[in-house]
Amino acid sequence: MTPAQGGSHPGFARGRRLRSTPALRRLTAQTRVAPADLVLPVFVKEGITEAQPIGSMPGVVQHTVDSLRKAAHEAAEAGIGGLILFGVPAEKDEVGSQADAADGIVNVALRELRADLGDELVLMADLCLCEYTSHGHCGVVTPAGVVDNDPTLDRYASVAIAQAQAGAHVIAPSGMMDGQVAAIRRALDSRAFTETPILAYAAKYASGFYGPFREAAEGAPRFGDRSTYQMDPPNADEALREVRQDLAEGADAVMVKPALPYLDIVARVADAVDVPVSAYQVSGEYAMVEAAARNGWIDRERAILETLTAIRRAGAGQVLTYWAVEAARLLR
Repeated sequence: MTPAQGGSHPGFARGRRLRSTPALRRLTAQTRVAPADLVLPVFVKEGITEAQPIGSMPGVVQHTVDSLRKAAHEAAEAGIGGLILFGVPAEKDEVGSQADAADGIVNVALRELRADLGDELVLMADLCLCEYTSHGHCGVVTPAGVVDNDPTLDRYASVAIAQAQAGAHVIAPSGMMDGQVAAIRRALDSRAFTETPILAYAAKYASGFYGPFREAAEGAPRFGDRSTYQMDPPNADEALREVRQDLAEGADAVMVKPALPYLDIVARVADAVDVPVSAYQVSGEYAMVEAAARNGWIDRERAILETLTAIRRAGAGQVLTYWAVEAARLLR
């Protein structure tokens, strides 16, 4: 056997020797995924009496508050890092009034979960208006149908205060409005929530991978799209500018969304900053793997763990994934 075939060259042999058993592969792995690295996105819907399956996301549901409480206990037992909450209100209006209402579905759920779990899980509140507005856009819309940035910031500030009062450990603004982090930081500080961190969706792309989420959150725009305020997929340098701006405004951590199609962005952001970097493995990523597995085209569990490893390898410290609890159990 020649060196090119791997028979005698010490470098070839060394690599093979270190891969020769599962235990050796675990011991020498350069990237690890731990349950505590994972955050579970959850949907809680007002006005339903039992959890509702989401057709495009097998295994994911719209929760009642009670079913969410049970799922949260299971998540804590699995050892994952946290939950991020999305709400589906019974009634929507032009300004998303239910997002900051004391009896709004997410704020009710946050109070229940905080009472149940205390600080056992990190409770993150997604802060956007798309699930709450009748038009499905992420902010206040002008008569011309354009999202009006500054009035939207006022709404975000009010929602942040309501979420913090309800018990959120972390506020996670996802609307991609200019100045949103600064507005939220000022609002939180003004109400003595100076210790509440902000996880900014700093590099959120106008992606084609969000379709199943829009079914789950019932927040698809009724007209137009979000390309004017979410990032354009071809652009990478812009992501770093957005990240730097959010950090300058007071963000404590940043997120890249989606994850797998943007691993290069995850890596560049992780190399550029000294704060925690999260990546969101979005609904379309989840649905693709589930669909392929149901057709027998891939090994489902292997694909789940491989995708999570890839996101961590790119530099994400935390991964938001609908497989968080299942993956945590597989990792034990």
